Amino acid sequence: MIKTEDIRIRDPFVLAVEEEQAYYLFGTTDENVWEGKGTGFDVYKSRDLINWEGPSAAFRPGKDFWADENFWAPEVHFYKGTYYMLASFKKNGIPRGTQILSSRKPEGPYQPYTEGVITPEGWECLDGTLHIGKEGEPWLIFSREWTQVGDGEIYGVRLSENLKAREGEPVLLFKASQTPWAENVAPDKDTGGIRYVTDGPFLYDEEDGSLKLMWSSFYNGEYAIGSAESSSGDVTGPWIHEESPFYHKDGGHGMIFRAFDGRRILAIHAPNVRHMERPRFICIENGNKASDR
Repeated sequence: MIKTEDIRIRDPFVLAVEEEQAYYLFGTTDENVWEGKGTGFDVYKSRDLINWEGPSAAFRPGKDFWADENFWAPEVHFYKGTYYMLASFKKNGIPRGTQILSSRKPEGPYQPYTEGVITPEGWECLDGTLHIGKEGEPWLIFSREWTQVGDGEIYGVRLSENLKAREGEPVLLFKASQTPWAENVAPDKDTGGIRYVTDGPFLYDEEDGSLKLMWSSFYNGEYAIGSAESSSGDVTGPWIHEESPFYHKDGGHGMIFRAFDGRRILAIHAPNVRHMERPRFICIENGNKASDR
């Protein structure tokens, strides 16, 4: 067993499997996630969010897998009887993008499901997440990187029912600079440089029925999480942003899950410091931070 505070992980994602009364923790787990060769994703399993079994291999690339670096931010969703992993990958000369993998078991092993990335070809994209709309239609929500556009963007695009392909053109939900709190973190920002980050979008239904979207950027020099609400109740928005971040203590890339005792829990990594990242689980009520679990 390993304790939560001893797990080094970025971009934590928790899948709660009711039938097992077990939590599965996925995330960016490679030793050198920025420059090193990608080796895959690990998974941990727990009954109490404190003590964890693992790690075990959730995904390891085959010899013919197209990407070899930046294996980032896996998240797993149960959809129509199958577990689907959405994760970001890159290869030198090929833009980063989100690909979908699948497995019959929550712990894997996961195998490529889509033919390459499901995000638009030629775009630098990351952190794709799956959202099921009001009519049961699947959506892919993802970030378009500041490395390509300067002012990071978040998009939504409809997927086919089997998640194999995009349907229609991506819809721009917002740019980072359009929000009240995200800051330009370019080193030369006083002379015209632009670097507005958009990381880790995650959609969730609030307890009052509203549709919310959390995402990460920077605020006062620290990694932070912002929240927005769709004024129409639909994925396409318009999205109305909170004036200040939801969380701003140098932690981010959040998602929300429901614990088996009924509490809603925000999972993040903190601090946002290389080789020091740890998962944190924060109980929330009515969209507000309450306390660490």
